[in-house]
Amino acid sequence: MVVNVGVVGTGMIGTEHIESLANHVGGARIAAVFDVDGDRAAEVAASVGADTAATASDVIRSEDVDAVLIATPGFTHAELVLECLDVGVPTMCEKPLATSAADCVKILEAEVAVGRKLIQVGFMRRFDVGYQQVKEAIASGAIGETVMGHMFHRNPEVPPEFGDEMVMNDAFIHEMDVTRWLFDDEVAAVRVLAGRSTPKAHEGLHDPQILVFELASGVLVLAEAFVANGFGYDVRCEVLGSDGTVELSTPRLSARTTVNARSERIPDGWKERFGDTYRRELKAWIDAVAAGTHVGPDAWDGYAATVIADAGVEAQRRMGERVTVELIDRPDLYRRAKGTSP
Repeated sequence: MVVNVGVVGTGMIGTEHIESLANHVGGARIAAVFDVDGDRAAEVAASVGADTAATASDVIRSEDVDAVLIATPGFTHAELVLECLDVGVPTMCEKPLATSAADCVKILEAEVAVGRKLIQVGFMRRFDVGYQQVKEAIASGAIGETVMGHMFHRNPEVPPEFGDEMVMNDAFIHEMDVTRWLFDDEVAAVRVLAGRSTPKAHEGLHDPQILVFELASGVLVLAEAFVANGFGYDVRCEVLGSDGTVELSTPRLSARTTVNARSERIPDGWKERFGDTYRRELKAWIDAVAAGTHVGPDAWDGYAATVIADAGVEAQRRMGERVTVELIDRPDLYRRAKGTSP
């Protein structure tokens, strides 16, 4: 079965997804494309032989579309996802699911009313081979009982408008999801610490920052965000257990040895580090749509990450103080066996 995909949003990540679905993911075809920039949408659509739609609703409600991919700015996600649920079309929504917990709850309620999972949220790290190996080491007991975790999210540069809140909503939100997934636990509280900033940080940005997750089990996870480091894209993690540790290192791209020196190159951005991971994510989604099943991060995961991000923003305002994370009761639709992957 070929899954005909409609894409809403042709910015950087949307265009990347379109190219991957058209050229690297078997079983998918781009059927229709929409963006508020009509010229951009027409150009991208033409490159993959797709139609250009006049509105997002035209994509979502098209009889020629089997599944919808949403890659628009976060503040538009709730309205688009709710329309997808109204139609009953399987949907991949890039993170965040929505920019407020209230909107996420509306999505949960709408999907529960449908009676089956239709929404997958774009937390692609769950599909990364390295992260999956870390999760397997934890779940199998290979390192004993987990006692602490460390996360590192380092980026070479960010645009001038990237402020403290975006550290939570656009950078740390990946750590928020992958922490919940790796440890199979909910985040109960967060703290934020920020000291001296790099001189590369622009006004309104504390960089680096430390976010401390307190999990319901009592495990602490320390996450570092250094979003304007100037040297490369460096995303890693380490989990400490009672009998050992498991570490996800930056993948080696090349190593050079010269006189009295050895150097290694690290990725220069997310495309180089996670390009294959995004394609694995899309392939899993397309295969699930074709099979009539669901895989990967669901709407509950999107809701939980948004609530944690909100708590993180509050913790930035109350630097050093403990801020609790309050989740609603999890609907039965989103209950799953512990250790389920991805």
